[in-house]
Amino acid sequence: MNLIFFILRLFSPEFAHTISLNSLKIIHRLGLIRLLASKTYPDDSHTFNNLMFKNRLGIAAGLDKNGDFIDSLGALGFGFIEVGTITPLAQEGNPKPRIFRVFKENAIINRLGFNNKGVDYLVNKLKTRNYKGVVGVNIGANKESKGNKRIADYVECFSKVYEFSDYITINISSPNTPDLRDLHNKKNIFELLRSLDNQKKSFDVNKPVFLKISPDESSETLKIIISAVQEFSISGLIVSNTTIDKSLLKDTSFINESGGLSGEPIFNKSTQLISQIKEIDSSIPIVGVGGVIDKNGFIKKLDAGADLIQIYTGFILKGPNIISELLD
Repeated sequence: MNLIFFILRLFSPEFAHTISLNSLKIIHRLGLIRLLASKTYPDDSHTFNNLMFKNRLGIAAGLDKNGDFIDSLGALGFGFIEVGTITPLAQEGNPKPRIFRVFKENAIINRLGFNNKGVDYLVNKLKTRNYKGVVGVNIGANKESKGNKRIADYVECFSKVYEFSDYITINISSPNTPDLRDLHNKKNIFELLRSLDNQKKSFDVNKPVFLKISPDESSETLKIIISAVQEFSISGLIVSNTTIDKSLLKDTSFINESGGLSGEPIFNKSTQLISQIKEIDSSIPIVGVGGVIDKNGFIKKLDAGADLIQIYTGFILKGPNIISELLD
């Protein structure tokens, strides 16, 4: 396994990502997934927002943007899978290169920009999945959509994936779509959540809806977000997305790279944000994500107040072995 990861590091990040996920899919189809996920983990089933999770560990959005790998990722032992971010129309995302690995600091910088095949493609993948665990869908807006059109993008994605997902995440916090984080301000976030709340009322089944937030907002903005969560039928927060604060890196050669920083350097920042939210309103459910690369980090996120944990960078850099490391 170590040799495989050494070889993958020789390729560009996106090429290595594509090779890894497609290889995982082939291994799963051949019935050989147990070569990567040979352990049966202790029962740690957890009920959260009326959903039953077989354990508290999930894969964050961004790894499987289009739902192409739900079954193979699910077979590794995750308690839940979140796919996306998805937008109404397919889009290429930002120009390459747009992913940078900082191996010595267990970190990644990305400026992908919601590259995906569009919501209709994802819906077809959701319809045909075999994985019986919890699957969430992370939704966003196309880059060219502004103002009311941007809100309409969220509503369109929401309405199309609602029936076929177990929960929905509203992503207002990617730093790689221009002005997207403006949705954190009071006028915009209330308008967006009101529109989605009205759309939700058209469905007979009540499904959880989460809001994924930035770790870079002020305390005042955080209070606005929490008030919006309290006013509308938001089930909880996903804390947090990547940070634009490159000063968290020791390696200054990456300090001028635009994009969001994920991995170990953002662990403290994202974990402190969980604690801040719990101090304001201890009743808000939280999915903790950001910098979990070992068992100690997993436990610290839960101790800070997270109900569930997601990983992204840790899985990319360590591979499937991190699942057993965190769950054992």
